[in-house]
Amino acid sequence: MPVQSLAELIHFARRNSGFYSALYSGLPEGVTELTALPVIPQSEFWQANTPRDNTLLTGPLEEAVVFKSGGTTGSPKFSFYTREEWREFTTAFGAGLAEAGLRPGQRVADLFYAGDLYASYTFILDSLARSPVANVRLPIGGAAPLASTVATLEQFGVEVIAGTPTTLCGLAEHLRTEGRQLPCVTMLFFGGESIFSDQQRLLSTAFPAARVASIGYAAVDAGLVGLPVPGDDPRLHRAPAPYSVVEILDEHTGEPITRAGVPGRVVVTDLRRRLMPILRYPVGDRAEWTDVAAGRFRVLGRAEEGVRVGPVALHTQDIHDLVRDADVAGRITGVQLVVRRWADRDGLLLRLACDTGSGELSELAAAVEKAFHAARPMYAEAAAAGHVHPVALTWVRHADLAVNARSGKLIRVLDERPLA
Repeated sequence: MPVQSLAELIHFARRNSGFYSALYSGLPEGVTELTALPVIPQSEFWQANTPRDNTLLTGPLEEAVVFKSGGTTGSPKFSFYTREEWREFTTAFGAGLAEAGLRPGQRVADLFYAGDLYASYTFILDSLARSPVANVRLPIGGAAPLASTVATLEQFGVEVIAGTPTTLCGLAEHLRTEGRQLPCVTMLFFGGESIFSDQQRLLSTAFPAARVASIGYAAVDAGLVGLPVPGDDPRLHRAPAPYSVVEILDEHTGEPITRAGVPGRVVVTDLRRRLMPILRYPVGDRAEWTDVAAGRFRVLGRAEEGVRVGPVALHTQDIHDLVRDADVAGRITGVQLVVRRWADRDGLLLRLACDTGSGELSELAAAVEKAFHAARPMYAEAAAAGHVHPVALTWVRHADLAVNARSGKLIRVLDERPLA
């Protein structure tokens, strides 16, 4: 499928999608500039994008692959790709693997997760198969027993392992506990979450000859966002022109940032998807340009639309909704998600404001925690496996919630993890 002109894509979306028709109802015909379009409002987007009575899609759901992104079990979030769109997506991502460091003939173990409509395992396997660099693919998956995984890695002399940092570190910890190393591995491709310096130190103990690099920057909902940039900083990526247009917007004014070193939120427009159009979609990350002319940027962490704690993706609005539902008496006046990292693991703190007097809050705290784990069981599983710290709740006054110094608006997510 050729890259579409922005004007044609806007016209197509307005004509065929009820969601975009309503979103752009106040805009003149013939809009040709991205900056003339509003940024997609996340809550309305997902309310329109449902398995039944979908008003976002531009046609009937007759030929597509369906994936699920990191919503809660009560409100899962689905993404749809036609056969051609998926092929284009994985082909473009596969082309970036050579830039990421993949070499001809290398044996690659795919340790991403499969099943339950999640995309990463299939996405990486298809991207490897469509890469211009010949490679040998071993579809092991992230749920295989560690002993079995190690045996396969050794049997085939695997040189490249691809997985989330949590999976890679779990494998490294297993090897370290057994007093073993895999010096045959020369590359560790990570994706799906940020990687930190303590994790890289752990990986070096089990894979002494391996370089750690980003496999690329993509999301099942947003599509292709960035291709890896070789070098020592795994946070660096480049915008994948002409496939997608990446913008970094000022978090207060919403205006595009055109200078290097100024943080903002990442917004992407996919110029090839038509079944589920993506026009100025907020990815949920913050970034800064490092070379505007070359389209290079550095990913800085999650923005307020969502947050990833270790391997677990959380949508901010989902957390607010479950707290509201658990608080039947309406005592909680504010919610803030705080993500921290200590003892080599991420942890989530739910900061809850209650200005009606302390009273007896233990039952309410228990109700919130129960609702959280019911909605996102993967978090408890990750905590039980030692990948993240258990979720913690703390009570504060509303005045103690962090706000933006310029606007006075509540900051819904505080990411207090180190940048590296």
